[in-house]
Amino acid sequence: EVVSVIPSHGKYRSQTTRSWDFVGLNDHSWNRAQMGDDLLLNAQYGKNQIIGVVDSGVWPESASFSDVGMDPVPKTWKGICQEGVAFNKSHCNRKIIGARYYVKGFYNVFGAVNPSEDYLSPRDADGHGTHTASTATGRQVPNAAALGGIAIGIASGGAPMARLAIYKACWAMPGKPKSDGNTCMDEDVLAAIDDAIGDGVDILSLSLGFNEHSPLDQDVIAIGSLHAATKNILTVCSAGNGGPSPASLANIAPWVITVAASGIDRQFSSPVLLGNGMKIQKGYSISPYAMNQMYPLVYARDVARLGVPQYLATQCQPDTLDSYKVNGKIVLCFIGQGRNVDKGIEVSKAGGVGLILANNQDNGNTIFYDSHFISATGVGYDGAITILQYIYSTAYPTAGILPVQSVSYTPAPFMAGYSSRGPNHVDAHILKPDVTAPGLQILAAWSEASSPTKLPYDRRSTKFNLYSGTSMSCPHVSGVAALLRAVHPNWSISAIKSALMTTASVTDNLNNPIQDYTGNPATPFVFGSGHFQPIKASDPGLVYDISYDDYLHYLCTINPGLLNKVNAKINCPNQLASPLNLNYPSFVIPNLYGPVTVTRTVTNVFDGQSRYEFSWNLPQGVSILVSPTVLVFDQVGQSFSFTMTMFPANDYSVRNQYVFGWYMWSDGRHL
Repeated sequence: EVVSVIPSHGKYRSQTTRSWDFVGLNDHSWNRAQMGDDLLLNAQYGKNQIIGVVDSGVWPESASFSDVGMDPVPKTWKGICQEGVAFNKSHCNRKIIGARYYVKGFYNVFGAVNPSEDYLSPRDADGHGTHTASTATGRQVPNAAALGGIAIGIASGGAPMARLAIYKACWAMPGKPKSDGNTCMDEDVLAAIDDAIGDGVDILSLSLGFNEHSPLDQDVIAIGSLHAATKNILTVCSAGNGGPSPASLANIAPWVITVAASGIDRQFSSPVLLGNGMKIQKGYSISPYAMNQMYPLVYARDVARLGVPQYLATQCQPDTLDSYKVNGKIVLCFIGQGRNVDKGIEVSKAGGVGLILANNQDNGNTIFYDSHFISATGVGYDGAITILQYIYSTAYPTAGILPVQSVSYTPAPFMAGYSSRGPNHVDAHILKPDVTAPGLQILAAWSEASSPTKLPYDRRSTKFNLYSGTSMSCPHVSGVAALLRAVHPNWSISAIKSALMTTASVTDNLNNPIQDYTGNPATPFVFGSGHFQPIKASDPGLVYDISYDDYLHYLCTINPGLLNKVNAKINCPNQLASPLNLNYPSFVIPNLYGPVTVTRTVTNVFDGQSRYEFSWNLPQGVSILVSPTVLVFDQVGQSFSFTMTMFPANDYSVRNQYVFGWYMWSDGRHL
């Protein structure tokens, strides 16, 4: 029953509490309940929605996957609980209702799975799959915390009563530390998606990204998710961790939701206190080791072993520090080659008691968090210069690293530097990513076969871990998509996606434009339509719907080869439509040299009559003509089309660069 055959191009990689409060999901205020806006309650916490997670497996003993108080498994479920090493049918329950693993592609390249590196079963030896699964649909667990009690609070997934189906297609890379990530062969990923469709999942969550750009007909996630679309299964994917390079996106098919990563309004503060009484307030850490006194402070370059190049010692590279000069001291090192955790190990090996890890000028004030083995904190470049000036201003410099505390942070959200960004390298007319969601230092369940750093010499274990990446932002959206599906069971997957996009916010909690990691305003190539807002997405007013046939006609223009991969029964017209006219909520005009008309159709999903007016904010160098500018709806399900014609400015003031703007339909309630 083969539909098509494609070569295996290589390997996918995993893209690696407070966040749900930050996005407003846990606001159970009386006013919200009275207005009917409590999404969790309305969705019954995602009850009986089934989220399929394709990743590195699951640690089933985690409290996040308890089935206490859950109803029997839905009768529509067709999946299985596949047994294997350290995993049997008893590890499935009314929460984890299915578990499978896929290893044939891995076998073809690497041979048998090394039992010292991974489990030949759905059990997670890495932590990544457990983290993403619990972020999407983990139960509420009180007093959850990372190593050392950091970030203590209630850990929860977005849809805590939804069911979970595990599809393990990602494996430890032979001979490599877990910190280098998993490898997910594309044939294993496609087989997992195929089974998930047949098993009856409602949402597919894939925190995976391919290292190389592929056309859609060679992209197995694009192929598999298009098959899923025929069953109205929504696929949510991570945008990738290739930032800040442009055109670095993964998972750019228009029928999937592509999620970027941003920070929330919580940071883990660990200031540096200098001997002159000055405090470097912007010190950040998740090191669980407290320091309770002041110690001598040195700069790594000044305590190098004899003959070691200064630039290596400055970065605290292995075997660069002189133990006679370092013993009992705090060392200031700069970020550079090698892992940040290894710099702390070098300081500790030389007898140091603490590490201040400083950004170089290129990193500026970007925040890096690492679970060090000694007392440690990270400071921005400005803070590092202040510390250096102090060191050279006195004969006996001293410092102390203050204990880690959770503190509120503004502005938020802000875009993570690693989050992949546009423009779209396959079809420049489609704006990707679609939305951004929390993906920086997210607390979620972890595999107890792994460690906080995933390094081979880290023997520590934790039930919950703080982790960062677009892998973490993806399941935030997957969980909310399950809630939206529960509240609106008749919505199409495109309607859910439209609701998330059109209600997203492009401003932070100071009401300023969302900033990039540099501190400058970010663009839609970084955050897409904006930061998702779950409550607003449940009542968008209007949606931009797209049918499966619409996607097939789009492929007639963009990539007709993919039509054969999905066995599509469609005759492409002789006159192909512009990809600009796919009914996507956003759009990109790559070359505006003359008038370009874009057609869109909106559908009313709000109870009652409504009147919407059109407004816009155009970028410099562009003008617009819209028809009509007012839409009046009489009933739910009614649709109207409108056109927008863009013109370049007569003075050609903007050439050979991207500019950004927005348009909006509003009835006073829905914006």
